[in-house]
Amino acid sequence: MGMRRYLIVLDMDFLAADEELGLEPINYLVAEQEQGPCEAVVLSLTDTSESKLPATEMLLGAQMGVFPKAPRPKHDVGADAEHRMNLTVRHLTTIGCEASGFISDSDDLVKTVPPEVRRHDYHAVLLVSSKRHGSPLARLLHLDPVSRLRWRLGRRLVLFSLGGDQGLQSYRAASR
Repeated sequence: MGMRRYLIVLDMDFLAADEELGLEPINYLVAEQEQGPCEAVVLSLTDTSESKLPATEMLLGAQMGVFPKAPRPKHDVGADAEHRMNLTVRHLTTIGCEASGFISDSDDLVKTVPPEVRRHDYHAVLLVSSKRHGSPLARLLHLDPVSRLRWRLGRRLVLFSLGGDQGLQSYRAASR
């Protein structure tokens, strides 16, 4: 059997998520390594939420004919994404995975992950996330980004989320 390739999508520090989730993300990869060598590709998402204006501000500005300017990010979000990616690659290399990474200039899961999955043959996509994606209504209707990814990827999507208990359920279901 050849080397299994995993895409690890991060919007937060992998080591912090691993600690918060009781080491479940790293334990998942260690368990997978027992079936043979693994290669991990880290996709670090750039968090652009601080540079976006809330929709209500945009709407009010449009009604008044004056568009408010987006606040400047307090820090370099690209540098944060690069630092997060480099730390994760080093950590994965330490546990024995071949690891590399790249940075997305977007935090949009649906625009970023599917094209990458189409380009390469990934055994699984691990989403390590600190936030709830989509509005409560979108999540209820399964129209949120994570549900849309799950629809496309099926059981290949393994979610480790600090935004609720959904990640723990996904991991346990995938590990059976």
